[in-house]
Amino acid sequence: MAIDSKKTRQSKSSVTRRSFMVGVAGLTFSLVEAGRIGASATTVRNKNITVTPWVAISTDGSVHIMSPAAEMGQGSLTSLPLILAEELDADWTKVKIVPAPPIQAIYGNPGFGGMMYTAGSAAVRGYYKPLRLFGAQVRRVLIENAAKKWGVPVEELTTEPGVVIHARSGRRFGYGEIAAFAELPAKAPDIKDSELKKPGEFRLIGKDVMRVELPSKVDGTAQYSIDVQLPRMLYGAITRAPVEGSSLQRVDDAAAQRIRGVIKLVSLPHGVGVIAETPEAAFAAKEALKITWSRDGKAWGFSSEKGIEVNAVIARNLAQPGVDWEKVGDAAAAFQQADSVYSAEYHCDYAYHAQMEPLNAVALVPTSGGAAEIWCGTQSQFMAVEATAKALGITPDKVKLHDMLLGGGFGRRGHRDEEFIVDAVLLANETRGRPVKTMWTREDDVRNGRFRPLTAHFLRAGFDKSGKLVAWHHRHAGDGITAFQDPVFFEMAKRRDVIAMRGMEASPYEIPNRHGEFLQNDSGIRTSALRGVGVGPNKFAVEAFIDELAAKRGIDPVVFRLDLLKNVPRARAVVDKVTQMSDWRRKRNGRGLGFAYMDYTGTHVATVAEVTVNPKDGEIRVHDIWTALDCGIAVQPDNVVAQTESCIVYGLGLALSERITVANGEVQESNFYDYQVPRMRDIPDIHVELVATPNNPTGVGQMATPGVAPAISNAVAAATGVRLRHMPMTPERVLRALKT
Repeated sequence: MAIDSKKTRQSKSSVTRRSFMVGVAGLTFSLVEAGRIGASATTVRNKNITVTPWVAISTDGSVHIMSPAAEMGQGSLTSLPLILAEELDADWTKVKIVPAPPIQAIYGNPGFGGMMYTAGSAAVRGYYKPLRLFGAQVRRVLIENAAKKWGVPVEELTTEPGVVIHARSGRRFGYGEIAAFAELPAKAPDIKDSELKKPGEFRLIGKDVMRVELPSKVDGTAQYSIDVQLPRMLYGAITRAPVEGSSLQRVDDAAAQRIRGVIKLVSLPHGVGVIAETPEAAFAAKEALKITWSRDGKAWGFSSEKGIEVNAVIARNLAQPGVDWEKVGDAAAAFQQADSVYSAEYHCDYAYHAQMEPLNAVALVPTSGGAAEIWCGTQSQFMAVEATAKALGITPDKVKLHDMLLGGGFGRRGHRDEEFIVDAVLLANETRGRPVKTMWTREDDVRNGRFRPLTAHFLRAGFDKSGKLVAWHHRHAGDGITAFQDPVFFEMAKRRDVIAMRGMEASPYEIPNRHGEFLQNDSGIRTSALRGVGVGPNKFAVEAFIDELAAKRGIDPVVFRLDLLKNVPRARAVVDKVTQMSDWRRKRNGRGLGFAYMDYTGTHVATVAEVTVNPKDGEIRVHDIWTALDCGIAVQPDNVVAQTESCIVYGLGLALSERITVANGEVQESNFYDYQVPRMRDIPDIHVELVATPNNPTGVGQMATPGVAPAISNAVAAATGVRLRHMPMTPERVLRALKT
């Protein structure tokens, strides 16, 4: 493959914004001389085109395509350029991928409100149609230039990868050859949807293409911000307030000052920063600080053990209204008329992102000030630049971003304030002219984490005399997320906490009267979206309750769901597929099978888990997990399977062991010995099959995670007759449930 995987995330690439051509009515690419990528716009033959980036074709035949999404292991660095290359009919071996600069007006995701933000499994879903259009426009212009050169009708020309062909005469022009003589039109050609390739014509989409960054990850040359080494670089560490909103009262730094290699201690609004010659000195000095904190933070005195009880009281108090998420029909009236009503409560603990690479960034502020250069892995290049500019009181155009690979994101590297980047910037401002790499230890990362909230869910369901499910009510009480994580997006969402509420809906189950409402009860604990966002806790409650209802009615849980999905063929297809995969109706000796289904923003996912429960120690052993998934067109099928497997492993930890506890407002866990992520020995056999449909892609990066916990809970019920309604389902909770 011609792509230099060692440089795919380096912003030092020779391709710059000035080598790309497009305007509001302009074209989506430029034609430049070989070796002149990054040269001034005067190298372009048509000087009436404004400069802006998407594609550049060089006379040597290379095709440079910008990638607007962060690469955090999900494959976006490959999938997005590949979509454009498909319609361009580019030779993939000649494609060079360049990280897009943080220009939100150009690179913002149409499916994410125009934000340059990689989250919510929205990258492929949001960019799919625009990128195909851009590629088709470039291909059309290349064909038109070749037709003019040969003096033949455009209709007689076609393309193969990287080549325009006139079959009647046998003539061929490589894209690089056309770049040497082409004239660019003043307006991009209009492309109708009917002119885009049909799925059967795809050469790249739907095929298993090697992800461009994988070779560098295998040979160790991949560059994350934690790997960055710069001349005269210093190292930073931060002690942050243990409770959000607290501030410094007194600092005894005598011991820290005596540590060899310490250069400077910096008082910050949220704590104390250490700058040192080595990481070891910075970390040692941080630990040596003796700090007294104010008790201004709202969470002082808060206990997660008591907090779940408070949330539960709020959730079950029907007299207290919430913010509506789903409201169909008249649920209140339907409950009054129902022949039978069932209810249940579900709880979810705080959870930590547990990304492999702890938070870190490198920053350099020049001696003169007024500018900054940053090296970081971020889920939003635009937010990283904006937060840096705000911290220094400069304009965003004065910030140069080196966009690095991310060692895991899961929502943690996607906050508006980008506090770990600001840490590095503030310390670098104290050492102008010398870069500072600021790193969080794992203990910092856990104790100062931003967590999936503590939540309580109260659900009711009403049946009529014929046994039809006619009423549904889901009340979710817990911390808000969106306003804390991204106040700008919160306003865009009309002040609705879409992150916390997503997944509360009972649809696409056909229940005529449905009501889902969110009751915000902020504890003061830092919160965040986490892989699966609100869908994780909400669908745990929804799918476990659906299973309970099926048991109450004496109906097989799959049959019960299929009846509620009778008019949703894509849903029925994944349900049928996963029951075949798992041999659902075969009797198991000593084992239980549990089922879960959901429509996650258009991606249909059905999951079956097979478990045993040890009655002596309460351990749940998951032996197999089967998942059938319909995400529409799978741009990279093998990568979709890999992402789904990753989702399942992540969901396994959230379901069985991962929990953050808070006492007196402070996080009690500190590392992976007391925050238990799955070990290799815990991983079941995982079976994934894709259900192919011609629908546009709908996302895969987190879609299979939320189904794991309810499938396991339902499997435990099948094996033991005991319902587990609190996630994670720890051995202690299992033993307690078995006893009662």
